[in-house]
Amino acid sequence: MKILCVSDQIDPLVYSNSAKEHFKDIDLILCAGDLPMEYIDFIVSTLNKPTYFIFGNHNLKEFGYYHRNAVPQESVNAYYDRSLLSYSHGAHYLGFKTAKTENNLLLAGVSGSIRYNKGLNQYTDREMFFKLLLMIPSLIFNKLKYGRYLDVFLTHTPPLDIHDKQDPCHRGFKCYRWFLEKFKPAYMIHGHIHLYDIQDTRVSQFCNTTIINAFSHYILEIDTKQS
Repeated sequence: MKILCVSDQIDPLVYSNSAKEHFKDIDLILCAGDLPMEYIDFIVSTLNKPTYFIFGNHNLKEFGYYHRNAVPQESVNAYYDRSLLSYSHGAHYLGFKTAKTENNLLLAGVSGSIRYNKGLNQYTDREMFFKLLLMIPSLIFNKLKYGRYLDVFLTHTPPLDIHDKQDPCHRGFKCYRWFLEKFKPAYMIHGHIHLYDIQDTRVSQFCNTTIINAFSHYILEIDTKQS
């Protein structure tokens, strides 16, 4: 199974007329945040594969559509016509949710970054920890029914001290480390950390989890027979 992971930057290889040919063997698409919804629209319509996305700390124009209680109602009304409430980009929103794909891959996702200026979709570590706790019932259900909690954890921000940076904006969540230790996903896909140096670390291992920075785009191959 091949998964196209994207985040943070519009990749010219993906956003091109040749994308359908170049990524013809892709089975699933995971979007790890900070991407314009128009870009996700293009990916969905061009590749025509199941697509899951979360929000980061930028490109949040439509965040209020998916979290209507998170922003002032007048802001939501400014962005959306009430007659378009059933509008869909053709992609599944995975923010603070779990899901099972058509390929029987178990997913869990959370949106947002560490709080650094009290902006939209930013959280303290404690706030994010409680959001993770709310997903535990569905993860336990997965364990009972499928024998595992989940396969892929999709986030925007990396865990603390793994792929993150020292500045306040790009620090990782400590609670993600707890989550990985407890629920043991095979993979964690994140964005938020831009990779401009070929020497930058893109893939790391933590406990049972392979952690991958999806900046721009990354192809993940999974042996689903082992899932």
